[in-house]
Amino acid sequence: MLQKEGRVRIPSGCAISGIFQKDGSRIDGSHIITSIATMHDRSNGLGGGFAGYGIYPEYKDFYAFHVFYDSQSARDGCEAFLERHFDIVNLSKIPVRRHPRITDEPMIWRYFVAPLPTKLEASQLDEREFVARCVIRVNDQFDGAYIFSSGKNMGVFKASGFPEDVGEYYRLEEYRAYSWTAHGRYPTNTPGWWGGAHPFALLDTTVVHNGEISSYDANRRFIEMFGYRCNLLTDTEVITYIIDYLGRRLGLTLEEISHVIAAPFWSTIEARPPKERETLTYLRNAFASLCVTGPFSILVGYEGGLMALNDRLKLRSMVVGEKGSTVYIASEECAIRVVEPALDRLWAPRGGEAVIVNLQEGGASHGD
Repeated sequence: MLQKEGRVRIPSGCAISGIFQKDGSRIDGSHIITSIATMHDRSNGLGGGFAGYGIYPEYKDFYAFHVFYDSQSARDGCEAFLERHFDIVNLSKIPVRRHPRITDEPMIWRYFVAPLPTKLEASQLDEREFVARCVIRVNDQFDGAYIFSSGKNMGVFKASGFPEDVGEYYRLEEYRAYSWTAHGRYPTNTPGWWGGAHPFALLDTTVVHNGEISSYDANRRFIEMFGYRCNLLTDTEVITYIIDYLGRRLGLTLEEISHVIAAPFWSTIEARPPKERETLTYLRNAFASLCVTGPFSILVGYEGGLMALNDRLKLRSMVVGEKGSTVYIASEECAIRVVEPALDRLWAPRGGEAVIVNLQEGGASHGD
């Protein structure tokens, strides 16, 4: 039977990939483009993006804001707000090259900023909270302006298009990073647009995600009680805010965060040793509204590290490879082999099992 246009649905679509250098050495963006391009058929051209860490060493002490503008008036309003709250030490258009398959581009600008001491003191907030609130305020209240990247010495680059085209458009071969993540989008429930492409970011936390979140409304209602605003038309946004809230605001470890997002079943918790059972029970009860249900695999980038996590039933594919001091993570093995055919090790994490790698650590943490 012929399928009518719009009725073909690929629920396992989307592709994620990551490359992490544990020794801190930096590689250019051509490697991650090659990796994600291998999974071209998992996306449909409605979103692609990358995050790179360590790309702005000359401005490492300043927050790097990457901003989409729909109009000159949106830019004028946003820049006036930024000038009232930050010292802008450098601003410019983000360099791009014209690409036949990247169209309807917004204005894309980059700002290196530091909070104004008087504004920071008057706010009675710590610096990171001050910056996060300013970013959320712009994205929620300034029509036509979207700060899509806001960390130090890192940046997000995304657009509506296939990821390999997006990488070429942003000239990623000119950037060098110790950590790269990438996403190829196949939206199933939400529209494909520039702001809805992955990664999603707040400060130095970035998330790329393959899957669907059936708990989105419960997650969103809870997290918005703490000042976050989910208005970017995709469920992935809420995962970024959950991780920021649990980690930066509450001080949970990444392993504890993974036990909230991919909470173990009660039967699994009951089988754990007493001390671990007590911790898991507390996390499950205290943060029940932040448990993410539905099939997913995610890569979470942050300053100095990378975490990968599947849903507890492992309903989305994800494999991890190691070669020397480099860790590769992707939806498919081919996306790893295309950049490193001779791996030292390759494995598939279990459902709900966090893989956490950090700079200067001895290796990937992959459960017991």
